[in-house]
Amino acid sequence: MGVELVEVVRSGFRECVHSGSVVILRPDGEPDLELGAVHTPIYPRSSNKPMQVLTLLRNGFQPVDTDELAIATASHEGERQHIELVKRLLDRHGLVEDQLLCPPELPGNEFARAAVITGGGARSRRIFMNCSGKHAAMLATCQANDWPTENYLDSAHPLQRAVVDTVADLTGEPESELGIDGCGLPIVPVSLTNLARAYAKFVTAEPGSPERNVADAVREHPFLVSGTDKDDLVLMSAVPGLLCKAGADGVQAGALPDGTAFAFKIDDGGERPRLPLTAAILHRIGVDWNEDYADMASQPVLGGGARVGTVRAIPGLF
Repeated sequence: MGVELVEVVRSGFRECVHSGSVVILRPDGEPDLELGAVHTPIYPRSSNKPMQVLTLLRNGFQPVDTDELAIATASHEGERQHIELVKRLLDRHGLVEDQLLCPPELPGNEFARAAVITGGGARSRRIFMNCSGKHAAMLATCQANDWPTENYLDSAHPLQRAVVDTVADLTGEPESELGIDGCGLPIVPVSLTNLARAYAKFVTAEPGSPERNVADAVREHPFLVSGTDKDDLVLMSAVPGLLCKAGADGVQAGALPDGTAFAFKIDDGGERPRLPLTAAILHRIGVDWNEDYADMASQPVLGGGARVGTVRAIPGLF
């Protein structure tokens, strides 16, 4: 089980607490900090996306620019730039939206969602789903290998077997039973320690290598891989060189250019602890503690529209 990591304080009263597990690795790969169950496999959810997209590059996916590589790695919000890029990727390979096997959804961004609803068009579409860029890139990879496209979600499909191999290669995690992610794709369980090790490999890989190309595309386009006001955009915009990727249900992984890496999982799956906890980890690592990080580390608790408390890492924990 995890340990207490983040507290919510309202009007001086500790109202609730979020527990979880955290690992921080030094550039040599040795642990700097281990809290909770960091060696127990979890579902990293979308934090696995860089490894999934690396699989695509290793198997013939050829993005025309870093925009396409970023949208393939994205958990996007369905904003105009996101949808245009996914559509471009589909069009370029002669694919259509109906071939995407992710579930139809409305855009995650509230303004993009409102525009769809008030515009009178289709309310839910597969292309709006936050993983549609990855699914489009997977279809393109299947096409490049003459693999079937109608069952690419199947864990026995050659593409999904290749994903399992890539994750094992990067993490050293023993193969175990797969789960099913929210978008319908198989999800490979990985421990937090091995997830952090994989992120370190992305940022320290040789320039021009597939691993480094994924890391560089994500860092170059934090908006494309997330969206307006999303935590990954906030973090990578504030911290030069940081690679990070959120996963659903309270997962986060990241690495700095020197190979210092971290990963955490919030036990209750809450999103509220993500930003203050990541900020506290970055402070522990030694990232300059300027005003931007101070704001991230202490998220407001509101009462009647005014700030009456804070969401913060447990004082003294880091």
